[in-house]
Amino acid sequence: MKNLSQLSLAVWCLALSFATCLYAADEAVNPVLRPPKGSQVAIVVFEDLQCPQCRRVSPILEQASRTYKIPLVRHDFPLPMHNWSYDAAVMARYFDSISKSLGNEFRDYIFSNQFEINPQNLRAYAEKFASDHKVEFPFVVDPQGKFAAEVNADRDIGKAIKLDHTPTVYIVGNRNSSRPYVEMKDSSQLYQLIDAMMNQ
Repeated sequence: MKNLSQLSLAVWCLALSFATCLYAADEAVNPVLRPPKGSQVAIVVFEDLQCPQCRRVSPILEQASRTYKIPLVRHDFPLPMHNWSYDAAVMARYFDSISKSLGNEFRDYIFSNQFEINPQNLRAYAEKFASDHKVEFPFVVDPQGKFAAEVNADRDIGKAIKLDHTPTVYIVGNRNSSRPYVEMKDSSQLYQLIDAMMNQ
């Protein structure tokens, strides 16, 4: 009987330890699925600048962000089958380094010209954008690999939360710890999902 009690205690401790590890892992992965500091609710999107659906959804997300006055947090998730999206994401990070709003404006500019862009003329588009905004666009955009590392970090976060498509859009909140985020499957549901998250 004593051995059975010890075995039961050992199993219970093992289960508790496993649950604690799962909780710790969830906490390690999920901060990206929380609103920025000072916000109750936000829209989080993982996007690929060469993805046609990302291009279609982007203005819808931006309008919702303005309508609800909530942050839109954009993450890079360039897909391997797209032949210029990674380089475009690195360029966007360069413009982010000047100002975050300029980086997001560049992303929108790339989306608006997406059908005309290819690996050979991407740089020309970036140079035109820089010239129009009176900022320098260096011959070597990322000499230390810093911007590529930022893109890679975003992509790794996406992989860690099991992303497999773009855009992947989450409505995130900090009012309900048991359901801090929900994925938007259809853009027609966006406002409904935001309302639900804000009313939790």
